[in-house]
Amino acid sequence: MPNIPTTQNTPDVAPTDGWRLEHTYARLPQLFHAPAQPVPVSRPGWVMWNRTLADSLGLNPDSLAQPAAAAIFAGNALPTGSEPIAQAYAGHQYGHFTALGDGRAILLGEQITPSGERFDIQLKGAGATPFSRRGDGRAALGPMLREYIISEAMHALGIATTRSLAVVTTGDTVYRQQPLAGAVLTRVAASHIRVGTFEWAAARGDKNSLRALADYTLARHDPLLAEADNPYAAFLEAVVQRQAALVAQWMHVGFVHGVMNTDNMAVCGETIDYGPCAFLDAYDPATVFSSIDQHGRYAYGNQPHIAQWNLARLAESLLPLLHDDQPLAVQQATDAVGGFRQHFQHHWLKGMRSKLGLGNEETADAALVDDLLGLMHTHRADFTNTFRNLCAEPFADSLLLADPAFRLWHERWRARLGRQTESLDASKRRMLSHNPAFIPRNHKVEESLAAAVNDLDFTVVQRLLDVLANPYDGRSDRCEYQEPPPPGACPYETFCGT
Repeated sequence: MPNIPTTQNTPDVAPTDGWRLEHTYARLPQLFHAPAQPVPVSRPGWVMWNRTLADSLGLNPDSLAQPAAAAIFAGNALPTGSEPIAQAYAGHQYGHFTALGDGRAILLGEQITPSGERFDIQLKGAGATPFSRRGDGRAALGPMLREYIISEAMHALGIATTRSLAVVTTGDTVYRQQPLAGAVLTRVAASHIRVGTFEWAAARGDKNSLRALADYTLARHDPLLAEADNPYAAFLEAVVQRQAALVAQWMHVGFVHGVMNTDNMAVCGETIDYGPCAFLDAYDPATVFSSIDQHGRYAYGNQPHIAQWNLARLAESLLPLLHDDQPLAVQQATDAVGGFRQHFQHHWLKGMRSKLGLGNEETADAALVDDLLGLMHTHRADFTNTFRNLCAEPFADSLLLADPAFRLWHERWRARLGRQTESLDASKRRMLSHNPAFIPRNHKVEESLAAAVNDLDFTVVQRLLDVLANPYDGRSDRCEYQEPPPPGACPYETFCGT
C-alpha cells in the first residue's frame, strides 16, 4: 500500500490535503454503479467541518478548512484521485419492493486512513444522478445539519454509525413543500453496501454479479469468513449478529430510526440514514415520529421485529449462493435469520443490566427490566432521565415515587444490587457510563436547526454538538439539555428530507 502523503509546512511547499482515494467498489460489475459527476452549485459556503474526523481519516484539517476548499464538499471541484459514481440498489420501502439507487448521493471514493482502514466518502445532495428518476438530487440545509448532529451524537454514544465530515451551503434554493436553502453533506461510512444492494442483484437473477458482490463484501468487512466451510452462510450469520447488537444499542438510548427500509440497513452494521429519526422523551414502545409512518411499522418497540424482517430479505437474496440444493439453502437461511431474536435478547438484556448497574446475571433480571419499563410507560416517564436519575441517591422522580408499585420495584432493584460481589460505588460507575445525561433532545435539535435555517446562526448547533460530544458527562451547567419538552408541547413529528 502506498505511503500516505505528509503535510509539508514550509514556505516552498503547499500542504497536501491528504486525499488517498481508492475505488474498489467501482471495479464491481456495472450492474452496481454508474458514473455520476456532482452538479456545480452557485456559491459554496462552509457551515460545519469535523476536524477530528478529518484528522482520523488522514486528511489535512487546516488545508481543507480553507474557504476555497468548500468547493470540494459542494461538488464544484473533485478531490485528487476521485472517480465519482452513484451506487445502485433496491429496497423494501414500508414492505414494498422498489428499485432505487443513489438519487442524490455521489461516492467520491474510498479514503485509506493512516491505519489502513477504508472509508467511503460520499456527497449527499450533490445533484441528480442516473438513479434520480424525477428527483432534483439536491438536499436542504435543515436535514443535512440534522444528520450531522444525530450521527455525531450516535458516535459519541458509542453506537456504530456513519459519520458526517462536512456541511456546506450551495447558494441555491431547493423546493420541497416550500423554498429552502440548499446544502451538501459529506458522509463517511465503512461502506454503503446495503441489504438492498443484494436485493438489487437477486431481483435481476444475475448469480455471477451476486457472487461478485458477496465476495467483495466478505473481503471488505469479514475477510476471515472467506475460510469458513460456507462463507456466504457465515456472512449472513455475521450480519444477523451485527444488526441484533446495533438495534439493541438503539433501544438502550431510546433511538427511533424512523425509516428502517432494507435500503437503510448497512451490512457492515452501521446506522445509516438519519431522515425522520428522533429520540424518546416519554417512554412508550408505540412511539412513532415519522409523518409518513401512519401505521407504526417503524415504531420504537417494533424495531427488532423489522430488523429481523429485513434480514429475511437479505437471506432470500443470498439463497442462490448458500447451497445448490434449494431446500438446504432455505434451511440455512431460516436458521440464521431465526437466530436474530436470541442474539437481540442477549444484547438487549446485557445492556439493560449495565443501565441498572448489574454486573452479574440472575434469571429474574428480564422481569426486573420489564417491570420498570411497564411503570415508566404507565407514568409516561422520561426514558433518558429515569435511568440517569437511578444513578443518584435519593431517586428524585416524584411522579414515579408517588406510585407504591414503583417503590416496591425500587426495593427489589436495591436488593438485587446487594446480591453482587462488587460495591455499590462500582455499580454506580457502571450506570453512569451506560446512561447518558445528554441525548439529542428533539426540541433542542429543532431549536438549533431553526436558528441555523431561519437566521443563519450556527452557534446554537455548535453548542448542542459540544454537549453531545460528551453524553455521559452530566455537567450541572448544561442541565437545560437534559430537560424534556415543556408540558403541553405538540407531539413531535419528523419529515423525510426528500
